[in-house]
Amino acid sequence: MFELEKAITKVVEEVSPSVVGITTVKIIDLFLIPLPLKGIGSGFVVYNGDYIATSNHVVANVQKVKVVLRDGTLVDAQVVGRDPSRDFALLKLTNDVGLKPLKLGDSDKLKVGQIVLAIGNPLGLKGPPTVTMGVISALNRTIKSPTAVLENVIQTDAAINPGNSGGPLVNLQGEVVGINTAIIPFAQGIGFAIPINSIKDSLNQLLQYGRIRRAFLGVSCVDVTVNLARHYGLPVERGALVVYVQPGSPADKSGIKVGDVILTIDSEPIFNVKDLQRFIAEKKVGDIIRVGLMRERKRVVVYPRLE
Repeated sequence: MFELEKAITKVVEEVSPSVVGITTVKIIDLFLIPLPLKGIGSGFVVYNGDYIATSNHVVANVQKVKVVLRDGTLVDAQVVGRDPSRDFALLKLTNDVGLKPLKLGDSDKLKVGQIVLAIGNPLGLKGPPTVTMGVISALNRTIKSPTAVLENVIQTDAAINPGNSGGPLVNLQGEVVGINTAIIPFAQGIGFAIPINSIKDSLNQLLQYGRIRRAFLGVSCVDVTVNLARHYGLPVERGALVVYVQPGSPADKSGIKVGDVILTIDSEPIFNVKDLQRFIAEKKVGDIIRVGLMRERKRVVVYPRLE
């Protein structure tokens, strides 16, 4: 057996026992008649042996969740919390079945061309998890899901089929580097996974609080464009123009006003509203940020504490 084959089989042997299937039941109303709609997905063990990570869309708005173990045993599970913006959800088994948590890797170190394995339960097939191999095809992709726009996702050609959602994407060290989340119908060799680094904070928050606490600044903005700058006589042609400040918000308390143009956060340039949203999303509740503003042709700096 070649060294690469040995490495792959070793990873599969170590990781597969911690990968589970997920079955769900959602009650739908069909002509005023409630009918159960069954769904399938995958997940993997994190933290203690009774917590399961999966995709949000696998368990969103369902009435019943069961986890399918390697030997076919069904275990009831509850949804601890969900983070739709990252298509992530955390489950807790009603019974600790002694499964080993998988090690979370560093998705920031991924390189295009790197070999990865997708492990899960496609099509709800019975028996051990299915393993497919591929490479990292691209990084930092943006795709649209039914509930959110997913940014900075991993593109891979490892086969991902219905039922794979929520399963781990692992490297040859057996570390989870992503959570398989989506495929493009009718395409071949194109699947996507949420980078594991982008959900680590969500995982910690759900474990600690049972919900997601997002950093909040308290402004509504529009993009500064060349035409907008000319129309309003703004001295800059990029940034985020503040059109509303929520009373009592961190922005209000720090002195940000309607008409200000947000140019920088912590010395990083803000070119548009999307930049502003991304920078705030990366911060934590309680963080103090340095916001550089243009106010009536003067540079102003304020220091809001995010809530």
